[in-house]
Parts: sequence; structure tokens; C-alpha cells
Amino acid sequence: MTDPTPRAWTDGTWTTAPVAAAADGPDLLVTASEGSDAWRHTSYGFVRDDAHALLAPLDVPGAVEVTFDADYDQQFDQAGLVLRADAQTWVKAGVEISDGVAQLGAIVTLGRSDWSVAPVPEWTGRRVTVRASRAGDAVTVRARVDDEPFRLVRLCPFPPDAAVAAGPYCCAPTRAGLVVRFRRWATGPADAALH
Repeated sequence: MTDPTPRAWTDGTWTTAPVAAAADGPDLLVTASEGSDAWRHTSYGFVRDDAHALLAPLDVPGAVEVTFDADYDQQFDQAGLVLRADAQTWVKAGVEISDGVAQLGAIVTLGRSDWSVAPVPEWTGRRVTVRASRAGDAVTVRARVDDEPFRLVRLCPFPPDAAVAAGPYCCAPTRAGLVVRFRRWATGPADAALH
């Protein structure tokens, strides 16, 4: 993987503005709105499209990385990255609390959402980096904690001709007061390896 180039927090535009977003040195502290989420239809029967995503255009092929502190513990608190073409075509990946445990996962939405997770309780309170690499008709999602090696999270289809924007996101489906510390946002060339 090629080292990506850091982006300024001012490079992006919010899909839905958070309660607050403030620089703290090089970091960005984002306070999520209560009830914010991103989901379409599957199983739950609702559509939510008000997660707080700070997005900028992403080259195709290209990759985006977001680093944040997984320092939250309430049901469905979540942070990570979003790669978005439109309201029905997007990928979000990161760490989400489900049933009291930090879960590393991804949601792929191509008209309807799906959800895949794996427990990572040892990641709680630590620095997480999520990376999405887009090339051809696919997105490869990887993640790591601190300086450990990246691990594969998901390889998923994505429309090859869709223009996309990508960047950090967070949301708080079940509570007020979630604040996420984002450490870094960077973009660069797509990964050479598929997994």
C-alpha cells in the first residue's frame, strides 16, 4: 500500500452537519446528533440518511484512510469512513458498538443495505485506521488498530462508473452526546493487492 496524502478537515463538505465539529490541534472533534444513522430498508424496514459524513471527491481508482479513537461504548455508537456515490449507493466501514462489544464491520448499500461485523473488544479505546481502496468494480476495505498490520474487512462490488466522495463519518442512532476524535484523513492511489 502506498502512503496516502493527508487532507485538511476543511477539504470536505458534511452530508448532514453534526451538532458540533471543532479542531483540537491537528484532530477534529465531532459531536453526533441523537438518532443519526445511515441504513436502507433491509430487515429494519426504514431508511436513515443523516449520518455525519465529511466527504470530498475521491479519484477512481483511489483509496481513502481515516484514523479515529474508538473511545465510545453506547449501543450503535459508530465511527469510520464513508465512500458515497448517492443516497442509494455507498459503503461505510468502521467500529460500531453492538450489544456492549466493539465490532469491526462494514455496511454496503446498493439500493438496500447489508451489515457484516466481527467482535474486536480489544480495540476499545484505541486508535483505529480504516482504509477503503476502490478500483474497477470493487471496493476493498481494510482496518487496523494502532500500528498493527491491516486486516481485510470486506471486498464488495461497487458501480465502476459512479463518481464518489469519501471521508470520515460518525453517528449515534440511540443517544445524544457521542463525541468522536478523528486523528487523520488521507487519500492516495488504490491498493495493488486485492486482499
